[in-house]
Amino acid sequence: MTKAITGVLPILHTPFTTEDRIDQVSFRRQIDWVFSTGADGVCLAMVSQLLRLSADERNELTQATVDFVEGRGAVVASVGAESTKAAVEFARHAESIGCDAIMAIPPINTSLPATAISDYFRALADEVALPLIIQDASGYVGQPIPLELMADMLETYGPEKILFKPEAAPIGPNLSALRDRTDGRARIFEGSGGILLVDSYRRGIAGTMPGVDLLDGVVALWNALEMGDEEAVYRLYFPICAIVALQMQAGLDGFLAIETYILVRRGLFASDRRREPYTWSLDDETRAEVDRLLGHLDQALLSVPLAKRAES
Repeated sequence: MTKAITGVLPILHTPFTTEDRIDQVSFRRQIDWVFSTGADGVCLAMVSQLLRLSADERNELTQATVDFVEGRGAVVASVGAESTKAAVEFARHAESIGCDAIMAIPPINTSLPATAISDYFRALADEVALPLIIQDASGYVGQPIPLELMADMLETYGPEKILFKPEAAPIGPNLSALRDRTDGRARIFEGSGGILLVDSYRRGIAGTMPGVDLLDGVVALWNALEMGDEEAVYRLYFPICAIVALQMQAGLDGFLAIETYILVRRGLFASDRRREPYTWSLDDETRAEVDRLLGHLDQALLSVPLAKRAES
């Protein structure tokens, strides 16, 4: 039986060795830390650098995720690809090794009509029994997914089968539009890294999919939101928001550069190596500001009682 897809489900990062291979030791260490924070599961997605991995490496990473999680929480595999055939193959592999759900963006190299996008997602929904999270990542890659297409998928397959991660700008209003169009039936996840988590939570999300780098803060923030502790919410939110604002200045590569730096700083990754090519790296001043803000987050976490951080 698959595990529930809900709560805090961070997107795992992919560490690399100096030989540009997946660093399995760092990857396992990251997953162990994820569950030590109280997260509900893990996902593979855009900040896992999936678009820079070969098909074999993607399957290797998915298998390693299932192996290293060891049943401690849900595993969501990202299966989006440039062809329906490839996406279905990734989805079948994810199902065969024990993943709990799949998530997919539509193809990004071609501007597709709505009918083609619908056919793509319906093929994924029909080919595997797992829940499918429809991800609109058009805030940084690809094209927006029409609201009516998402509503039609939900109507056809139901809310246990079809879930959503809408990231088209503006995220908050689009999230509310999907909620209202589906009469609140859509189970929606946000993926802003934390910068829009408070606003999204108030719009009725089922969970959040941040990066791993600030996960201790995001888990504490999620718990504070669940308990209605407004003072703790904003004490935690402000340093998280400030760090993510720095990440956003350089798009996906900005997230990857700063997130991997923080993971090395935390002792989880042996190296901040990323798959080339990329467009941006930290300069010394950005790095210094990230360090200062992490200090503020650490202080905020110390001010939140341990019992509150542990509750879910």
